[in-house]
Amino acid sequence: MGSLVRGLSRTRQAVFGRLAQALGNTNITEDTWDEIEAMFLQADMGVPTTTELIKRLQARVRRDGLTKTSQMNDAIKAELRGLLNTPVPLNVSGRQLSVIMIVGVNGSGKTTTIGKLARRMQLNNRKTLIAAGDTFRAAAIDQVQVWGERAGVPVIAGKPGMDPGAIVYDAVEAANARGAEILIVDTAGRLHSNFNLMQELKKVYAVMGKVVPDAPHEVLLVLDGTTGQNALTQAKKFQEMVNVTGLIVTKLDGTAKGGMIFAIHQELGLPIHYIGVGETIYDLVPFDPDRFVAGLFDELEEKES
Repeated sequence: MGSLVRGLSRTRQAVFGRLAQALGNTNITEDTWDEIEAMFLQADMGVPTTTELIKRLQARVRRDGLTKTSQMNDAIKAELRGLLNTPVPLNVSGRQLSVIMIVGVNGSGKTTTIGKLARRMQLNNRKTLIAAGDTFRAAAIDQVQVWGERAGVPVIAGKPGMDPGAIVYDAVEAANARGAEILIVDTAGRLHSNFNLMQELKKVYAVMGKVVPDAPHEVLLVLDGTTGQNALTQAKKFQEMVNVTGLIVTKLDGTAKGGMIFAIHQELGLPIHYIGVGETIYDLVPFDPDRFVAGLFDELEEKES
């Protein structure tokens, strides 16, 4: 919980933590709505989500007969929470081997997230392997091996330039031989605007289904929280190429754009499974909407007690 509080500090200090102070105890007027709207946009919630949220707040104010801005704090928290669905569990149970494909653009924190996710799986007593499917860069193979060592999880890797599909095949063979339950597959980071690389990603996706029935069972897109609204453009393109099933949002500790979580959830309709709130291997936190909203207002410790 300390990781979550620290990780949301920039968004809290820049926007949500100042909300009650900014509202004061004046009458609710058009200026009030303008001020709230500006703060939501500052948190990078985006125009469509901000518009929807303001509409919901105005309806609540009318319904509850609120007249003072000081009465709106709880209403804002309730409506923020209402924008977020409770996440569903990862689809990694009920079969001999579950395959998780990890995708994302360069620099999104994809490889470090793989290490953190593998560590979580291990701590939950799920025997896990990693496939180093990013064969375009030698450094990528080295990096995922380093994170595999930190997580205590074996990495199946080949040489730079090898067919990623061949790596996946070898990794599946190794997973079955070792009795692994989870196989996490790294893929080459690529710009969502690069058509050829995105087509290659589509081929890797298809190969997995040939070596493991119904694989990949989860396709998790890693999004860099510091990119704000640009993350939506990336996500939509990846959805076109592969069946993205869920999201991991990273680097929330380094940005005041934590409001982008609401925009992503509203506009994509995909579950957010984890958020990255720090650099250590333990700083991948399961996404809990209640705790997330409480953390935005620095009320998490009080809520937990």
